[in-house]
Formats: sequence, structure tokens, C-alpha cells
Amino acid sequence: MKRVITYGTYDLLHVGHINLLRRAKALGDYLIVALSTDEINEFKGKKAYHSYSERKAMLEAIRYVDLVIPEAVWEQKADDIVKYQVDVFVIGDDWQGEFDDLKQYCEVVYLPRTQGISTTKIKQDLEKNGMISKTK
Repeated sequence: MKRVITYGTYDLLHVGHINLLRRAKALGDYLIVALSTDEINEFKGKKAYHSYSERKAMLEAIRYVDLVIPEAVWEQKADDIVKYQVDVFVIGDDWQGEFDDLKQYCEVVYLPRTQGISTTKIKQDLEKNGMISKTK
């Protein structure tokens, strides 16, 4: 069985997320998503709209996702690759080159993002239209 892993916050789930997960799953037989915890998001200066447990429940409902694990610290990627016997590490191409050090453990693939959509853009549009406040 070929195992694939990807990482992210997956807040305000959108078609770009689904496209990335679908393409990641196509690279293997079993897709693991390491989902950023609320604590690591805070450390990264991010605030998710949905809680970790809500984001986890949404990811678990997606047919491409086989397992959701917490991403509690940035440095856990190599340990996860070894622990879960991962063959392919996948991340968006906006991270190009940033995870090449993981090539000693598995194949590293940078997938193109879906053009015209991002969680940041959605949040900006919602703020602009007064649908959410900047604090959320």
C-alpha cells in the first residue's frame, strides 16, 4: 500500500482544498492529513474560523481522506513519515523547495494550487462584505 501525507489548516473548506486532497490521494492508496491544531495555528500567527475538532470532522467526511492526525508542532513531519510509513509527502506548490529535506525519507511532491481561491481570499471577501469580523 502506498501512503501519502499532507499538512494544513483546512479552515473554511473550499474547492481548492478538495482539489488538493483528490490529487494527493491519486498519488497513492491511503491519504493521511496532518491537521494543524489550534495551538500550532496560534504559534504561526493564524486563527482558524472553525475549531480543530470541527475541521477534523469535515476532513473525515471527505472520501479522499483515510486518516486525520494532529499537527501539533512544525518539526513533526519527519517523525510522522517514519511512524506512518509514508511514501509520498504532498504540499501546495507555494511551499516549493521548503520541504526538500524530507526527500531522505520519501518522495516530496509540490502540487499546484487551485487558481482564484484561498482561505485568505474568502476571509477577506467576507470581511469586506461585513459577514465576519477581522477577529474571527
